[in-house]
Amino acid sequence: MTIRTKAIQAAIASIVAMGAAGAAAHDVPAPAGTEKCYGIAKAGQNDCGTSKHGCATLGKTERDPEDWKAVPTGTCVKLGGKLAPPTK
Repeated sequence: MTIRTKAIQAAIASIVAMGAAGAAAHDVPAPAGTEKCYGIAKAGQNDCGTSKHGCATLGKTERDPEDWKAVPTGTCVKLGGKLAPPTK
């Protein structure tokens, strides 16, 4: 195996790993005593990654339906959010 082949394989593995990490971002549980509330986060104040970005605080859109914020249990709907992520 040549150095070029190894470099290509490493690059492909990195891309696959980044995609898997982004997909797993939706599965992060909300802290105890809170619930995930979708569609209420202000730009840059989301708590976790989505299919659009891979990390908290990277949301660029106000009230993006995919971005969630942890709120005290029972307050999400009162804030105008949803308890479930949008369906695709």
